[in-house]
Amino acid sequence: MPPFNVNAARAQRLEALGQTWDFEVDGETFSLPTEIPRRSAHALAELKDNDLDGLLALLMGEESYQRLCEHEVSVQDIAAILEAYGQDTGLGVGEG
Repeated sequence: MPPFNVNAARAQRLEALGQTWDFEVDGETFSLPTEIPRRSAHALAELKDNDLDGLLALLMGEESYQRLCEHEVSVQDIAAILEAYGQDTGLGVGEG
């Protein structure tokens, strides 16, 4: 049996999902990555379970996160975004 080819598997995931997972708030589109580099995963692990702001800032990048903050977004909105993101990408970000 040939060895598991990480590059081929990654290419297949990205082809199926695209480079980003997009969501819309008040007509403005925002993106989250469909793949999280290991360095970012370490930073995510350092966040407290309820640090939604830190989580989004890390995933989106500070500039996009600041644009999102200009909208009236509730905790429930963020929870819905993260739930859909986890279901669509298989990342399960924000799960306790």
